[in-house]
Amino acid sequence: MKRDHVGKDKVLSQPRVRIRDRVVARWFMPAVVFLATFASFFPVLSNGFVEWDDYENLVNNLNYRGLGWSQLLWMFTTFHMGPYQPLSWLTLGLDYLLWGMNPTGYHFTSLLIHAANGVVFYFICRWLLGATLCPGGGEISWTLSFSSGIAALLFALHPMRVESVAWATERRDVLSGLFFFGTVYCYLEACSSQTGGGRRQLWVGGTLLLYFLSLLSKAITMTLPLVLLILDIYPLRRLPCNPRQWIAPQARGKLLEKIPLVIVALPFALIALHGQRQAAALTTLESFDLGSRFAQALFGISFYPWKTLVPVRLSPLYEIPPDFSIWHPWIVTGAATTIVVTLSLILLRDRWPGVLACWLYSIVVLAPVLGIVKTGPQLVAERYSYLSCLSWAALAGGVLLYLTEGSGREGGSTMFARAAMVLATSVSIIFGALTWQQTAVWRDTDTLWSHVLQLNPKSSIAHYNLGRFLAARGKHSEAITHYRQALSIRPGDADAHNNLGLVLAVEGDPGGALEEFRKAIEVDPNHARAYFNIGRVFARQGQLDKAVENFQKAVRLRPDEIEIHVELGNVLARDGRLDAASIHLREAVKLKPEYADAHVQLARLLAAQGKKTEAEWHYQEALRLLKEKPHDRPAS
Repeated sequence: MKRDHVGKDKVLSQPRVRIRDRVVARWFMPAVVFLATFASFFPVLSNGFVEWDDYENLVNNLNYRGLGWSQLLWMFTTFHMGPYQPLSWLTLGLDYLLWGMNPTGYHFTSLLIHAANGVVFYFICRWLLGATLCPGGGEISWTLSFSSGIAALLFALHPMRVESVAWATERRDVLSGLFFFGTVYCYLEACSSQTGGGRRQLWVGGTLLLYFLSLLSKAITMTLPLVLLILDIYPLRRLPCNPRQWIAPQARGKLLEKIPLVIVALPFALIALHGQRQAAALTTLESFDLGSRFAQALFGISFYPWKTLVPVRLSPLYEIPPDFSIWHPWIVTGAATTIVVTLSLILLRDRWPGVLACWLYSIVVLAPVLGIVKTGPQLVAERYSYLSCLSWAALAGGVLLYLTEGSGREGGSTMFARAAMVLATSVSIIFGALTWQQTAVWRDTDTLWSHVLQLNPKSSIAHYNLGRFLAARGKHSEAITHYRQALSIRPGDADAHNNLGLVLAVEGDPGGALEEFRKAIEVDPNHARAYFNIGRVFARQGQLDKAVENFQKAVRLRPDEIEIHVELGNVLARDGRLDAASIHLREAVKLKPEYADAHVQLARLLAAQGKKTEAEWHYQEALRLLKEKPHDRPAS
């Protein structure tokens, strides 16, 4: 009876254990991941937009504001600043409808998406770790849920995620990540032995649809078919490690199922390349040779795992120095580490297949941004770790699960398992604290570039951008200092010469200003703004012929620049050339009918020509526009 009673109690207790573990797996751990992520990033809600693409993309960009047909057409056809990201623009347009230009709302949306990413990644880890380390998939194992939750927290709370979440411009990172996670989860479900034929087709369709949406958010996910190939080899073991065995009929079918994904990815890869070319963001081989590109790539492969392990001295910008050399000690060390680790893991593939799979995954996801196709001034960037370092979080969760599951086997150490859980939890808390601290870097433009300079005083880009920020706020002497420091580091920066000239002109030094504008033209003979600014200096000095000459050079280089047409029209009118002035002022109105100042200047000219009826119409149009946009006051 006693034995039966014990047995009965045991039987009765099993459903309660199963319900408890299912609640932990399906609700409690996902809630912990979501809430911990939201709490760690909470300070970002008090941050503003920063003058590093946020102003070009959001503050000064009227095209995305709303979800009307004109905005939607722009979103799906534009390569604004290079990337093709219509779905990301769609979410930003919705933000505008909800929040206007309040940056808190934009950050709130990005944070919600990132927290959701952490939850979806938890379910991916639970699927993968259960299939790899737990018999039967670990359906009701609380250790599986805990380990998967830790993996998700290590990803979501890591301070290297701050750049993607706190930078409003990088909405594309978190949004493409959401659909990337969804794609992987659908693929895993489609590969499950428990998924029937009709249901499997639904999961396959979901995989293709979500992948398409991820590419519409950001094309960095173009390498996902290779990611799924790695998953097929390990941990799913649907394909053998030896590629020569893939020609077998069963293996060949696993390869053919990736073809629709490749067909979807290829156009987006070409579109991404076209967008960078259109934005003139691609670096030529003459300015950055192939050897330097491979050195950058090899350095980057080892940089991201290292920073994931030791997340200290994180910076929004890791600028390529002007004296970049492939023989720099850091570059040599990083490249050598990449080669040694890769060869070692290949040799140890039978012993450590999971580590090799994580390493290859990281390389594959990073491939588009490692620098072989060079864009931008960065050597590496923390935002590129958003998807590439997922494998290391999953690996950490796998190690934790192995230790905790092992404690239940004969000879296992419960104390050691508990110590591992405490350590993993402590690391997650430390990451959350570091993330809270790192969000302050992105509070505003001043904190952003000051932080970069604190870590790298020789960053010419940081000096330049801080100079722009200070000049816009009337701190001219400080701005001049930063512009000069930027030029001492990188003398061939035409924009820095031009902006320094602007500040000198405001400070009452026209001679110094002209010298800087001319240096900008020496560096870049097609620098339209420098010609335009020279024209403005001469116009103020009353040298109208020289002003007209430089304005005309500027307008030939930038025929769509409204401000140049307006200034040229005004100077021509001052010089008595009213018909010529009328041509440029009419062109300005044609280019931007909603620009009130152009209507005012044209009305003044028409009144001087005796065309009072037409002049009155343009004055009325200017008044109407000013009522709609009272901040758009015409120049006096």
